[in-house]
Amino acid sequence: MSSAKCIMVQGTMSGAGKSLLCAALCRIFAQDGYKTAPFKSQNMALNSFVTRDGLEMGRAQVVQAQAAGVEPDVRMNPILLKPSSDIGSQVIVNGEVRGNMPAKEYFRHKRALIPDILQAYNNLAEEFDIIVIEGAGSPAEINLKADDIVNMGLAKLVDAPVLLAGDIDRGGVFAQLYGTVELLEPEERARIQGLVINKFRGDVEILRPGLSMLEEKTHLPVVGVVPYLKVDIEDEDSLSDRLQQKNAVKPLDVAILRLPHISNFTDFMPLEQHPLLGVRYVQTTRELGAPDLMILPGTKNTVDDLLWLRQSGLEAAVQKLAAGGTPVLGVCGGYQMLGETLDDSTGTESGHPQTLRGLGLLPTQTVFTNEKRRTQSTATTAAPFAGAELTGYEIHTGRTSIQEQGSPFCTLADGTPEGCVQGNVFGTYLHGLFDSGELTERLAELLCRRKGIAMESAAPITMQAYREQQFDLLADGVRQALDMPAVYAAMGLTGPKEERT
Repeated sequence: MSSAKCIMVQGTMSGAGKSLLCAALCRIFAQDGYKTAPFKSQNMALNSFVTRDGLEMGRAQVVQAQAAGVEPDVRMNPILLKPSSDIGSQVIVNGEVRGNMPAKEYFRHKRALIPDILQAYNNLAEEFDIIVIEGAGSPAEINLKADDIVNMGLAKLVDAPVLLAGDIDRGGVFAQLYGTVELLEPEERARIQGLVINKFRGDVEILRPGLSMLEEKTHLPVVGVVPYLKVDIEDEDSLSDRLQQKNAVKPLDVAILRLPHISNFTDFMPLEQHPLLGVRYVQTTRELGAPDLMILPGTKNTVDDLLWLRQSGLEAAVQKLAAGGTPVLGVCGGYQMLGETLDDSTGTESGHPQTLRGLGLLPTQTVFTNEKRRTQSTATTAAPFAGAELTGYEIHTGRTSIQEQGSPFCTLADGTPEGCVQGNVFGTYLHGLFDSGELTERLAELLCRRKGIAMESAAPITMQAYREQQFDLLADGVRQALDMPAVYAAMGLTGPKEERT
């Protein structure tokens, strides 16, 4: 067995804040001199990332790796489930697609994945001092406990001490924590080293009587009351508060379609940081209005979401905006939708053979195949954003060809043209296209010219610098709220490896 210490954060439910607490612990341990890695055996999310070696993993563990100051590695998330329907998901193991499975089939199959999980974990544990493990959902989902590989089942496999977090912001936190502890087996309960109350607003003193009673009833210490921290860190999935943003109160209005299978909406976080760009997510023609920029984001199911766009009336609304000169940008699946045809004659995208017309705003045709393209890329944009340097990644099935009247959106480092531009409509497969800050500035300049607004010159915001600042804010807030000596003791450590400077 490995020498790495570990700590596991489980939650009373999805959205209890496990991902951010793990990111905070990754940052704190790294600040304290430990080489730290995140780990989540099984993640269900549509936001994914391509590693340097072309493998696919969940973005939550990417963010946690960034917080720890280490390169994202597919071993940090050996199983990724990307829901493709209400009852089935694409199953990705060690960064490679294993196929689509209905939930019942996956539940029968998942115990066979334990060797993959343990190999990934043990390999990491040989290279790192501390592993911060994130659970999924709740450990008290008693219908799923028999074959659990992500909560107490995993904790037992790797002998992990556990912190159990509950979300007080939604209410009922004492019942959440007490009920979860009560539904666990005695040996599972014994793994819990402390309870954490997360997302607290207000005066902790008012909470004290409840904390005492909770400790008395569960026989477990409350090791922290973490405040509702105002930090801006990438969200994992569709539970994100970001997607609830309906009002843009800045001079320029950017509307992003909230597609039913929206994925990688974290692409647009850098736009939110710009002083002139107000970003909002829309689901109806009534919400859409007359934005200054329309964005069609990525999606896990391009064909189904295109049909939804058509049925909801948003297709006609987007076409009308484009005809009136409003800039329209499509990324990945959104790019595919903007073309003339989407050929799924093999049924790989939608489950049955069909060919659909696209929105007809770009002179492109997309043919879906089983092959998934996964690669990191650097590129330089063409007109009207000429010369912006991009770093990003591609992660898509489908090959898109461009007719002669279309111009490329950008040129990849190897000289290959990528994406398509026609008039005021742009499309690209590149995720992370705004991270460098350069394209954000060029886009803001274009929109300002169209609207007759003076552009304030500012240095481009790089997402990396912004992330680092937010990780430090998160770590400071959690460090102050958690009993860190108790957390270190739970791992069998005496405290920081080195003094912070």
